[in-house]
Amino acid sequence: MLTWIEDTSPMPPATQALGPDSDAPGLVAAGGRVTPQRLEEAYRLGIFPWYGPGQPVLWWSPDPRMVLPVAEFRLSHSLRKTLRRFLRTPGCELRFDSDFRSVIQACAHTPRAGQDGTWIVPSVMAAYAEWHEAGRVHSAETWVDGELVGGLYFVAIGRMCFGESMFAHRTDASKIALAALVAACRARGVPLVDCQQNTGHLASLGAREISRDAFLVHLAATLDAPLDTTAPQNWSYDDSAWDWLGL
Repeated sequence: MLTWIEDTSPMPPATQALGPDSDAPGLVAAGGRVTPQRLEEAYRLGIFPWYGPGQPVLWWSPDPRMVLPVAEFRLSHSLRKTLRRFLRTPGCELRFDSDFRSVIQACAHTPRAGQDGTWIVPSVMAAYAEWHEAGRVHSAETWVDGELVGGLYFVAIGRMCFGESMFAHRTDASKIALAALVAACRARGVPLVDCQQNTGHLASLGAREISRDAFLVHLAATLDAPLDTTAPQNWSYDDSAWDWLGL
């Protein structure tokens, strides 16, 4: 049975999600508002919001869970060439947190093949923007000649990174931003990027599915673990993060 929650209700555990034989596998709860406080609670439990216009807030924890192990990031020959060219071309820049609001707006409004509408509704956008101001949510951005052409936003808690949504207005612009995030995670000792749900695009870059139970075990080990003390303690962009990829 689906749990309905109010703003003051505790979030139920992810293990109470509806099962594979239900109409909504992975759905944990419905109701309440999306706020930074609720997001912090939910993410720590392996739960995230995903709903459309006109729907109540829906809270999910899919099983299996799509994740990208940082050490398994698949840098194809063509993407390596693209990255090298980008990093050496005047006017091409990678930035973190330079224009978060433009990134999340672009993620919400950029058309996607096979998708009508967006889950990044105004209430979600407002909550993540406020959470960004609190230092939990960040953006990785691809810029060309002063124009934002691609990027993604992500949640960072301890040594855990949760990838949220990407957009590209030029070929490979979102892949470049993802590679920058992976490099930043590697530099900070963050072993895994949560990708939530399976897509062929993510699988081509090295992401794979693990069980919800394994994901929750990983959360317990990383959420309150400090970043590598030899690495930057914030999520600013650093060229040296590319060293491990030989770029």
